[in-house]
Amino acid sequence: MNTAVLLLLGLGLLEAEGRCFFNRTEEHCVCYNLSQKSVSSIIQCLPASVVEFWGGELKRYVSFPISDLDSSTIEMLGSLVIRKIIFGDLLVPEILLARVLRFFSYTQVQELVFESCILEGRGNWAEMAGQGLPILSLHFHNVTSAPLTGREQDFSSLSSWLETLQELAVTGSRVTSLPCGIGRVFRALRSLDVAQNSLGDESLMPAFCEGAFPQLQVLSLQRNHLTSYHSVCESVQLLRELQHLDLSQNKLMADPSSSCQWPVALRIFNLSDTGLDEVLTPLPPSLEVLDMSCNHLHAVDISLSSLKKLFLSQNMLQAAPSIRNYPMLDTLHLDNNSITELPWDEVKLLGHLRDVAAAGNPYNCSCSGAGGVQALAGLVQLGQGWPQDYRCHSPPRYQGRLVEDVPVSVLQCNRAAVIAPVCVALALLGVAGA
Repeated sequence: MNTAVLLLLGLGLLEAEGRCFFNRTEEHCVCYNLSQKSVSSIIQCLPASVVEFWGGELKRYVSFPISDLDSSTIEMLGSLVIRKIIFGDLLVPEILLARVLRFFSYTQVQELVFESCILEGRGNWAEMAGQGLPILSLHFHNVTSAPLTGREQDFSSLSSWLETLQELAVTGSRVTSLPCGIGRVFRALRSLDVAQNSLGDESLMPAFCEGAFPQLQVLSLQRNHLTSYHSVCESVQLLRELQHLDLSQNKLMADPSSSCQWPVALRIFNLSDTGLDEVLTPLPPSLEVLDMSCNHLHAVDISLSSLKKLFLSQNMLQAAPSIRNYPMLDTLHLDNNSITELPWDEVKLLGHLRDVAAAGNPYNCSCSGAGGVQALAGLVQLGQGWPQDYRCHSPPRYQGRLVEDVPVSVLQCNRAAVIAPVCVALALLGVAGA
């Protein structure tokens, strides 16, 4: 059992005294600062589906003897229900990681996470050549390691495993490049998250070269150093299976003359907080979700027949876009713009629209303005901002008042409805008198 426990502990052989805490209800076990003296406390983690190890550095265990396992230990490891292991706040010699990782092939662990770790040195990954692992999801956040450039051979040795990996996240780790050869190893990868790194325009084209990430469907490039809308578009053109692209929190400069075609499979496109002052076309014709919130848009004049969700909050819109341009729309967010009236008459014509958010706008509470918002509130869900965040900006007598409280009636708002009958009555009286 000692060998099995040490392998389960993996990278948890830590310096300070500590112990494990097992939540039986959630099948979750967390271990802090385990030492060789207190390693037996990890036994209580054996029934857990999620195990976390936090704190310490592992240099002293680089020469720790790790031999091949006997059949009973392999059988025991295979019977464990652990599916996810998290390592946090650790200094990990990569050579030790390379020696330990191959033993995960005997387990059912599907997700491996490194949080705020330092991977030190270079490991000998040749021992992993031809070795498969059950791990399908691999996450690194705030992890420091050797640069990826020049490490194509290391990834080649891991190809038997990496070519089956489905989800990879390397976030907040100061990544500056993704070499082409590395991307070609990930044959089955569906999701790649490289948010909060230092990727620039010049590093994208090599990263997504011909043959790299051929099955990629979800890509997050959020909060990097991207600046050219056109360059990003050209860089991802070869990702033919791409369905979800997140470019948010990059400061993109638009080239209005650009005619770059985004991948036709793209369904979800996040361009929020990118500094754009217009919606650039062409957009993928089958787009279903478009997020342009937190930009500098003054108007939105595009037509997308498949669009279901449109997010335009925190822009400079003077008016809501024409809903007729989006016949399948079910969600429209317009919070914190400069919109004075909502197109409730158009909403009546579209049966799909159910979720509208338009709080924080300077509403004109004349009859059509207040009446339109009130009518819209009866047709769709106005979200958590209704009614407290829907206030009148004009006319002066209603300024600051809740739109919901503005009195709206036929007599007050539709003078024609009153004048016309009066005129008819007077005309009839005139005829009778004659």
